[in-house]
This record gives sequence, structure tokens and C-alpha cells, in this order.
Amino acid sequence: MKAKSKQSKRSFPFLEINQRESKPRKRGLTEIRGPYYSAYGRRHLEDLFETMGAYIDSLKFAGGSFTLMPEKAVREIIDLCHRNNVLVSSGGFIERVLAQGAKAVRKYVAECKRLGFDIVEISAGFVSITTDDWLRLIELVRKSRNPKSEFNSAPAARPHPQNWRLKARATQAGRSRRQNASSMPARR
Repeated sequence: MKAKSKQSKRSFPFLEINQRESKPRKRGLTEIRGPYYSAYGRRHLEDLFETMGAYIDSLKFAGGSFTLMPEKAVREIIDLCHRNNVLVSSGGFIERVLAQGAKAVRKYVAECKRLGFDIVEISAGFVSITTDDWLRLIELVRKSRNPKSEFNSAPAARPHPQNWRLKARATQAGRSRRQNASSMPARR
């Protein structure tokens, strides 16, 4: 087993906590959400690493928030993560890119590499693609980045496109089910 995590003296030292290996870890990984639900930048992340950095293994951008940020801000966040031994994931935005065709997918993967993303998440919560197309997409990403597959158990309402390279379609029913589920009152 690797050495224990290098943490400064924590508060409440008399309370037992699970011991973790030092970073980079292979088990017990903690992924935090990047700017999405609340917008933040480098300074917020610096504070977070100062207080909890020993516990953070990866940062996941979500919802394509990086597409709305200036490139300089994205690079600053990625560089800061790397200086703190934290991997950076694109989140599942590729499912939105799939709908724009093969050229956009290839450019997206190349841009993720250029900006320094370590992980390209391959997500299909709103699109349906065949297993063979899924594997081709993983191979495309694997050429330059680490792919991370995310599966959704909700059945797709529309059949998959003949080839993801041509066009991927969002499943309207999948979106409707999620929206309806989130607006339903809690069971008693």
C-alpha cells in the first residue's frame, strides 16, 4: 500500500476517518463538480485545494460549462488542477457534440487534448447509439485521452442512428421522463 495521504494536521484529530493512499490514487477516488451549478473560477478552486486538496482526485466540468468560459479561464483551472495532482474531466458534454456529426466529434476530442483535459467522458443519457458505435467512440478518445464511459439505464425512445458518425439524436422522451420525475411530488 502507498503512503498515507499527506494532509496537514486536521481539525478533530481524535475522530477516526478512513485512511487513504497518497495521490495519485487508484482506489477511493473523489471527483468534484467543476463550474456548473454555481459559477466559479481559479481563485475559488485555489481555496478549495488549500482546504481539501488532499482529498480531491479529479474535477469534472459539467454541462459543457467550459464552452461558455474564456479559454484563458479554462486553461487556468486545468493548470491549477494539474499542479495539485488533480485530473480534469470534460464531463458528459460529448452527447451534445454527437448530434453535430463526426467532424465536430473529432474536433472536440482534439480540443480537449489541446486544452489539457485528462479524461473525456463518453455519456449517452439523451442519445442512443449502438454498442459498436459506442466502442468506436471510446477508441477515438483513447487515441489521445482517457475515456470514461457513463451509462444511463433509461430506455431511449427513438432508435439509434445508423451510425454516430452521421448524426446522433437526442431522445425527447428521455428528457421528458427526467423532467417529469424531478417535478413529481415526493411519495409519503
